Amino acid sequence: MRAEEQLRIRPEEPWWKEEVVYQIYPRSFKDSNGDGIGDIRGILEKLDYLKALGITMLWLCPIYQSPMDDNGYDVSDYCALAPEFGTMEELDELIERAGDMGIKIILDLVINHTSDEHRWFRQAMEDPEGEEHSYYIFKKGDREPNNWRSVFGGSVWEKVEGRSEYYFHAFGKKQPDLNWENETLRKKLYEMVNWWLEKGIAGFRIDAITFIKKDLTFADQEPDGADGRAKCTKASRNQPGIGEFLNELKRETFDRHGCVTVAEAPGVPYEGLGDFIGRNGYFSMIFDFRYADLDIDSGSEWFKRREWTVKELKDKIMASQMAVQTYGWGANFIENHDQPRAATKYLKEAAENPSAVKMLAAMYFFLRGTPFLYQGQELGMVNFERSSLDAFNDISSIDQYRRSLEEGFSEEEALQIINLRSRDNARTPFPWTGGRYGGFSETAPWLPMSREYPENSAKNQEGDRDSILEFYRSMIRFRQWGPWRDCLVYGAIRPLACSEHVIAYERRTEDTVIWCYFNFSGTGTVERLPGISAGCIWANDREAMDGVMFNGETADKKTAGKETAGNRTGIEDGTLYLEPYQALLLKGSC
Repeated sequence: MRAEEQLRIRPEEPWWKEEVVYQIYPRSFKDSNGDGIGDIRGILEKLDYLKALGITMLWLCPIYQSPMDDNGYDVSDYCALAPEFGTMEELDELIERAGDMGIKIILDLVINHTSDEHRWFRQAMEDPEGEEHSYYIFKKGDREPNNWRSVFGGSVWEKVEGRSEYYFHAFGKKQPDLNWENETLRKKLYEMVNWWLEKGIAGFRIDAITFIKKDLTFADQEPDGADGRAKCTKASRNQPGIGEFLNELKRETFDRHGCVTVAEAPGVPYEGLGDFIGRNGYFSMIFDFRYADLDIDSGSEWFKRREWTVKELKDKIMASQMAVQTYGWGANFIENHDQPRAATKYLKEAAENPSAVKMLAAMYFFLRGTPFLYQGQELGMVNFERSSLDAFNDISSIDQYRRSLEEGFSEEEALQIINLRSRDNARTPFPWTGGRYGGFSETAPWLPMSREYPENSAKNQEGDRDSILEFYRSMIRFRQWGPWRDCLVYGAIRPLACSEHVIAYERRTEDTVIWCYFNFSGTGTVERLPGISAGCIWANDREAMDGVMFNGETADKKTAGKETAGNRTGIEDGTLYLEPYQALLLKGSC
């Protein structure tokens, strides 16, 4: 029986727990028509590549009609596609063809705000007495209603020209927030959500959903920056009463379709996770950004850099894992469209060391939860180095530069801050080949490549058994179809004692225990195992696995019986020797 034909491990569990999700930034994935912008037809052209990678679900960043002030997260029509991405017929074809290949499609759902070019907002601006005016948050007056700072910088309030009135925007000024207090508006949003689910998509990643409830007093907050403002998240994110909206959203849409929902829900305390992802939670799973923002002082509000240790990273990851395990299910990631490249962020000087990149990938991939990959991650892509502010497209990065200057940094320092943390790092075009424009397009792309002639392109890595791409393919296959997949998907997790440059944890079911070790150091280390009996079942280097993980056969044909391979991986009398940047999975004694 081929791997694809195998039954689900635990059919009584929700189907989405066994998925491997691949996030696509359509604008930068593959250009099919030579306009420099990725499109749906380009995704269709690369379905075979995605199938060979082993993923089972695609998350498409926004493809809705939009003026693209925030690259699609400013929607002007929820039920139409941006022309540069293609037609609705092409999207229908993608849903059908991907489905035939065993790949589901989920879309981004952006319902905290719209574009200022949405017809609702245009009508609200034209007629302050009309119905649509109440779909947004307006305040009368001749000065800003409070001192809140938007996520993208400056005031959350924008003056309405010709009227003594302001409108609210938690993000960019061209992204006015919707007024979720309005029942009519909520019903219109639910109709739109159901319309998409009836088209056959499998669900949604839900953008900025904890922002839909505001502190309705709109009182000033204690300033926290040189600009005298306070970040709006103090009073416009995860506010009391949000549960009423989220329960209604779930009841009127998601529950009717049995879909998967993945919440971008920053600001939720761990003790509140039960409401979000518990048995009767609002969503299927949640992203936790605490370890993703380890390298900056102020979360996503300002990218001021800070030093961190591997122990801090381990503590944050394991705190997240233990909290999520207590209440429900998590969505594990190290990259997305809002984050810099993981290799640069987490590995620093070892960012282009293939062993280190593979080790980092394995560390997060075998955590408890559904793994998410971001396009290009499987190639080991790294950050760019831009020499001027003009080279950036991301509105957040431009604000971060200005904010850094306000806080006393030099222009050179401000540029370094955004080079390391810009969202553009993840949004550069995918390097399919090592040729001009990386094979992404035949013309200059909308955003310059990270590297003009990338050595680590998909074409150059395919078939190279030492490449990062082939490593990802093998790792996915091992989790999905290997002999220990039940434990690796559903097993409980707990942290293991380890040295300061190592992250270690245990995965356990009733009949299987797997100890996972990941060395973030360029030097070897000795670790004490939780038990005496252990054998290597998987590693990120060919010598440890004796060629097992890099051949074309499924893992269960070749890894069975490898539990006696311990001595080749430095295991002796309950002690483990880890090579530099080594990842090892050991089958221990229950």
